[in-house]
Amino acid sequence: MQSVVLSALSSGAGGLLPWLPIAIVAVLVAVVLATGYVKSPPDQAYIISGLKKESRILVGRAGIKIPFLERLDKLYLGQMTVDIKTEQSVPTNDFINVNVDAVAKVRIANSPEGIKLAAKNFLNMRPEKIAAELQDSLQGNMREIIGTLSLKDINTDRDSFSDQVMMKAARDMDKLGIEILSCNIQNVTDENGLIRDLGADNTSLIKKNAAIAKAQADRDVAIAKAQADKAANDARVQADTEIAQRQNELAIKQAELKVEADTKKAEADAAYEIQKQEQQKSIQTATVNAQIAKAERDAELKKQNVEVTKQTLDAEIRAKADAELYRQRQEAEADLFRRQKDAEAERYEQEQAAQAQRVKAEAVRFAKEQEAEGIRAVGEAEAAAIRAKAVAEAEGIDKKAEAMKKYGEAAVIEMVMNALPEIAKNVAEPLSKVDKITMYGEGNSAKLVSDIVSSTTQITEGFASGMGLDIKSLLIGALGGKLAAGNDVNITLPEPDKE
Repeated sequence: MQSVVLSALSSGAGGLLPWLPIAIVAVLVAVVLATGYVKSPPDQAYIISGLKKESRILVGRAGIKIPFLERLDKLYLGQMTVDIKTEQSVPTNDFINVNVDAVAKVRIANSPEGIKLAAKNFLNMRPEKIAAELQDSLQGNMREIIGTLSLKDINTDRDSFSDQVMMKAARDMDKLGIEILSCNIQNVTDENGLIRDLGADNTSLIKKNAAIAKAQADRDVAIAKAQADKAANDARVQADTEIAQRQNELAIKQAELKVEADTKKAEADAAYEIQKQEQQKSIQTATVNAQIAKAERDAELKKQNVEVTKQTLDAEIRAKADAELYRQRQEAEADLFRRQKDAEAERYEQEQAAQAQRVKAEAVRFAKEQEAEGIRAVGEAEAAAIRAKAVAEAEGIDKKAEAMKKYGEAAVIEMVMNALPEIAKNVAEPLSKVDKITMYGEGNSAKLVSDIVSSTTQITEGFASGMGLDIKSLLIGALGGKLAAGNDVNITLPEPDKE
């Protein structure tokens, strides 16, 4: 059995011998990878040096370090706080000793050149050690800046002071591969309490300014309040004034509207009255015209009667007729004149009344137009009836006059003959009214008869001269005719009463 195993091993070893160097190499590579693999965090720089002239820098990435041939060094890249405090008093440019306490934030420059410079000075140091190494350099820079500034500038403009410290220290820090992120002045003190005194002065000044500001503010508040009160009072007065004006305007407008309404109503009433008066005036005018026409026709008829009477009567009848015609004419003219004047006066009064009432009729004129049309139609109908009656009467008078013109000379003579007794009677009539006549001397009775006959003769002669007829010739001719015919002619004169 042992011989079998040995034979198997010998045969297996013979098969593995060709692969042995490869296995050894693989094992060595695995060991190198296991022991030489490195990976740097973001806040640190891994520096691998040894084989090459230039070191390899790993920041936040992985790399391979060959064991026994290369070495690995670390450099902290994170932010570091450096306390910068002047251990002894430092004089300012105005020779005042001050102590300044400041804090600076620094880090290794994040660049290959900065890392290489920092590696020469701070390789494998802890952050506290690096801050301690930088403290002396930053303190020296701050001392230099303090010597160039006054106490007042350091206290009042600390931002400028810290900027100057950063600018001064940056040149030195760049040589070390350090970057200054910030520098803050925390406290400034002096040995003699000048800063406190300046604070007291400033406090007093601030209090003074505050008191002045308060007084000015109170004054401004009082002025503003007074102005506001005045403005409010002015606004109130203006508002009251505007309200009063508006109310006054409203009252005036209401009064104007009332006046306008009353005016329109008055115009309507006046227009209605005017229309009514116009209708009545038209009726009255037509009536007057008809009456005038009738009077003219009557006058014409009377004139024709007088003309006929002139041919039939003697001078007294004609004179009487002329007198009657003149009287009637004068009465007609007077009546016509009176009517015209009355119509004009009435029309003037109506026009004056209409002028006052015209505005009243304007509103109801349309409503009254139909009624006015009815009144006008009635008036026109009445006027037409009156006019037709007057025309008919005038035509009758004309016809009567024409008939009388046709009587001829015989009729005239007959009428004259018939009228002579009446003429004589009328001449003697005044004597009939005398109660007693006393005559003296002889021939008085004959003289009375002679006067009566003379008066009659004068009447007949006047009638003849007015009518153009020779009454005597007509009478002689008529008497001659009657005598030739054997007729008796009897002329009876009334006898006057004698006492």
